[in-house]
Amino acid sequence: MQVKKFVVLTVLFILPIVAYLFFASGVNNFGKLPILTNGVDDVAHIGTAKVSFKDKITVVGFLGKNLDNKAGNAFNLNQKIYKRFYKFKDFQFVMLVPKGTEDMVASLESELGHLVDMKKWNFVFADDAQITDFFASLKTDISLDENLGTPYVFIIDKDLNLRGRENDEDDGTKYGFDSTSVAELNNKMEDDIKIILAEYRLALKKNNADRAK
Repeated sequence: MQVKKFVVLTVLFILPIVAYLFFASGVNNFGKLPILTNGVDDVAHIGTAKVSFKDKITVVGFLGKNLDNKAGNAFNLNQKIYKRFYKFKDFQFVMLVPKGTEDMVASLESELGHLVDMKKWNFVFADDAQITDFFASLKTDISLDENLGTPYVFIIDKDLNLRGRENDEDDGTKYGFDSTSVAELNNKMEDDIKIILAEYRLALKKNNADRAK
C-alpha cells in the first residue's frame, strides 16, 4: 500500500517538477537561435523607410512587383505569424516593395486589415537597385525572382543580425522560411520566433538582476 502511494505521489507531484526543470534548462542552455549573417543593412537607410531594425525583432519580406502572386503568402504570414506575435512590444514586420506598387500595397493592406490591427506591418518602397543591394546584405542561398520578390521571409534580430537554423532537418542551413507553406510557418518559423523572444526576455531578466546586486 505504501509503495502504491509513493508511485501515485511521484506521478502527481515529482514528475511535473522534473519536466519543468528539464524544459526550463533547455530554454536557458539551448534556446538561442543561431546568427547566420552578422550586421545586415538597416532598412532605415532604404527608400521611404520610416522604420529601423535596431532594437526590434523583425520579420523581413520581399513582395516584388506582382503583389497578386504574393497575396496568399502575405495572408499566411498575417494569420500564422503576425497575429501570434504582433502584440509583443519589440516585434514588427517589414516588407520591401519596388516603387510603383503603392496602389497594390494599399489594396493588400486593406484586405489584411480586416483580420487584424496592421500597426506593426511596415511597407518600404524602394528603387530596384536598393532592394537588390539590401537583399545581398543578407548573404543567403536564396535569390530574388525577376520581379524582385521571394516567398521566403527572414528574421532579423535587434542588433541587425540574420537569425536562422544551422542544422535544419530539411534544409541544413536555413536562412529563411517559405511563406507558401503553412506547415513551415507553424512548425518552424513560429518556434524560432518564440526562441528569440525568450532569449531577449532572459537577457533582460539577467541584466535587471545584475543591476539589483
